[in-house]
Amino acid sequence: MNWLDEIKWTDDGLVPAIAQDAESGTVLMLAWMNRESLALTVKEGRAIYWSRSRNRLWRKGEESGHVQVLKDIRLDCDSDVILLKVDQKGGIACHTGRHNCFYKQLQNEQWVEVEPVLKNPDDIYT
Repeated sequence: MNWLDEIKWTDDGLVPAIAQDAESGTVLMLAWMNRESLALTVKEGRAIYWSRSRNRLWRKGEESGHVQVLKDIRLDCDSDVILLKVDQKGGIACHTGRHNCFYKQLQNEQWVEVEPVLKNPDDIYT
C-alpha cells in the first residue's frame, strides 16, 4: 500500500496539516494539503500546501521568502491530520508578519492580539 493511501482524506481530497516549529514546539499555522502537495513536500523537503482560496498549490514562502524547511512529518492516530515539524525561515509564518498565525487570545470574551508584528506585511509582499 502506498503511504498516501493510508491517510483519511476529506471528501474533497484534503487533509489538515499543522506546521510546528521543530525547535521551539510553537504551533505556527494550520493549512490544507492534497495528495500532490503532500508528496511534493516530502520530495522537496519544504512545506507545500493546497490553497483553497487560490485553488492551486502553494509553496510556503514563494512570495515572502519565509520557507518552511521540513524536519519531520507525522500522521495522527486517526490518520486524518498531518503534523509538519519545520524550520521556519525568517522567523515569520503568518501573512500578518507575525511568528505564528495564532496571535489572538480570548480575554474576557474578546479576541486580543497578543503577539507582535515582526515585519510589516507591506514590506514582505511587494
